[in-house]
Amino acid sequence: MTQTTHAELAALMARPTEDNHLEFKAAQNQYDTTKLFKRCVAIANEFGGKLIMGVTDRPPRQIIGTAAFPNLAKIEADIFNKLKFRVVVEEVTPCHADGRVLIFHIPPRPRGTAFQFEGQYLMRVGEETPVMSEDRLREIFNEGAPDWLDEVALDDCDAADVVRLLDTQTFFDLLKLPYPSDRQGVLERLSSQGLVVSVGQRWAIKNIGAILLAKSLAQFESLIFRAPRVIVYQGADKLSTVRDQPGDKGYAVGFEGLIDFINGLVPANEILTSAIREERQLFPKSAIRELVANALVHQDFVETGSSVRIELYSNRLEISNPGKPLISIDRFIDEYKSRNESLAKLMRRFGICEEKSSGIDRVVMLSELYQLPAPDFLVGSHHTTSVIFAPREFKDLDTDGRIRACYQHCCLRYVAREKMTNQSLRERFKLSSKQTETASRIIRDTVEAGKVKLTDPSVKSTRYRSYIPFWA
Repeated sequence: MTQTTHAELAALMARPTEDNHLEFKAAQNQYDTTKLFKRCVAIANEFGGKLIMGVTDRPPRQIIGTAAFPNLAKIEADIFNKLKFRVVVEEVTPCHADGRVLIFHIPPRPRGTAFQFEGQYLMRVGEETPVMSEDRLREIFNEGAPDWLDEVALDDCDAADVVRLLDTQTFFDLLKLPYPSDRQGVLERLSSQGLVVSVGQRWAIKNIGAILLAKSLAQFESLIFRAPRVIVYQGADKLSTVRDQPGDKGYAVGFEGLIDFINGLVPANEILTSAIREERQLFPKSAIRELVANALVHQDFVETGSSVRIELYSNRLEISNPGKPLISIDRFIDEYKSRNESLAKLMRRFGICEEKSSGIDRVVMLSELYQLPAPDFLVGSHHTTSVIFAPREFKDLDTDGRIRACYQHCCLRYVAREKMTNQSLRERFKLSSKQTETASRIIRDTVEAGKVKLTDPSVKSTRYRSYIPFWA
């Protein structure tokens, strides 16, 4: 392993946030060995990274030096004997002028395996190292299993069958490619994208090919119940169903039609803008588009007996997908992790999905732009649900809704390299300058809820305070 240079260390220190692969600890005098073991296990379980000691953890970071672990060979041996995997401990050399810096180079766990410390499988969540849930462990242990998307939906097809069952014209249109002059060219392009595979003189259609391009999912026995389902309720609960419409087309070929269908069901409000009355949909079409695409891409195909559901109520729209998210819902705005990256990659190429991690950002920004309540994200036992709400006056927002909006606003500011202030929050809620204390109260509630924190705790004047997310 090559030595880390001072310039490389400076580049690591300049990163705006820590993440699952990079952590800083001051450890000026010492560091608890048990905590070190736990950190190594948690970071390894997040596919490895670096733990750097002798550096403050909050930007702008400074080197203060560490006296911890003077014998590097001994601590490397202790880690290996305790954890059964090797961590390389590097002292930045020649020693930095501001003090000694240690870098623990932690390897990734093997695929399909999780490391443990004293019987506990640990992970990273912010600055904590909690025990993994059973669902997360199951996902890890299943990593060695075949990818559902790569499995065969229908085999023993001839070329005519493939073209009959899949909407190949739309496939080429979405990729903005000319349609090949012969059928062989069509099949070769589908094969190059991993959607079909040749088996001798015959063809097999993979699940990913069928789920994206099927003219009718009903033609694939294993995919009949994978189509999204739109349900409309009369009121704010499930007591009276007005419409229950399952889909049938593949996700890519049917996406625009699905969004238009949902948007056509959404009622409109009459609003006054610049002395002109105009109708505006209860929910922005762009937000619906992002959340439906997100649900299709991030669903867990291993979960059986359920599909993506779009449920329209009188006061909200709920979009649910099978499976729990791979990251905390608090990090939806700034992080991205998909269990179906091959599907996500094609959906992005088709222009259906946004670039990585930008879809939820856009939904939150649209909520602010249209002065809607902050969207909510919920995790159930087998589903993840995104909720967007109909317009509501500020005075009608409950405390949870105000805290959620404050936190999301703070996250948006942070990823834009800005800080949340009392003024920026007032602008988010369209509060006047006379309502400074109202905004301050919301910020205090959000701080007490552990969602945001002061950028600089030494600033005493409320006028000059700014805030960042709790994980920054």
